[in-house]
Amino acid sequence: MKTVDMADLRHEMVEDQVRARGVRDALVIKAMNTVPREAFVPEKLQEFAYKDSPLPIAAGQTISQPYIVAFMIETLALRGGERVLEIGTGSGYAAAVLGEIASEVYTVERIEQLADYATKTLNSLGYHHVHVRCGDGTLGWPEQAPFDAIIVAAGAPAIPESLKLQLKVGGRLVIPVGNDLTSQELIRISRKSQTKFKSEDLADVRFVPLIGEEGWHDESDQQSIAASARHPARFGE
Repeated sequence: MKTVDMADLRHEMVEDQVRARGVRDALVIKAMNTVPREAFVPEKLQEFAYKDSPLPIAAGQTISQPYIVAFMIETLALRGGERVLEIGTGSGYAAAVLGEIASEVYTVERIEQLADYATKTLNSLGYHHVHVRCGDGTLGWPEQAPFDAIIVAAGAPAIPESLKLQLKVGGRLVIPVGNDLTSQELIRISRKSQTKFKSEDLADVRFVPLIGEEGWHDESDQQSIAASARHPARFGE
């Protein structure tokens, strides 16, 4: 499809899927209108890039539905210029949206194939302030901490303590949490002081499992994890 067609589809997506569902943050709207989602999906699926659904990418993973990306980023209440940590890079789409708002984005992906793909795509689009690491996202990126905001794109059985400790006082952490691999509650944690945190329940969601030292373990339930991974991240399911 022609670039102009994609731009029109991107605008329609923002109006019909994002704004119509209540996302109003001007910085988020502008970012969603700017980032070419088609660049972050397999070539054979680019015509579906702006559909109201997640899409499969490499390694059995998914790129989240556009609305859930916008909704989660809006809950971070970014105002521009922040340092943000993302856990679960995937193909790099949400990191690019964050990169339109934040001054520095650090994103961790446990699957090397996806980390490499995201790095190449982000660099090709000029997002040189978005830094990708392949590793255990449940441990965060301690060398670059603290962060103004942290966003996690996978479901955890509990909030990783490492991520809480890498959050600045006054910062916010958004993460899906639940002891069921197929559904979670989206939670926002606000750090009030060195020792005090406030927790808010935002929505019911379904994400692939957050695997790592402070998350789910590969060997803990292979069959359930594989089944969950086949169900993409989608808001409200």
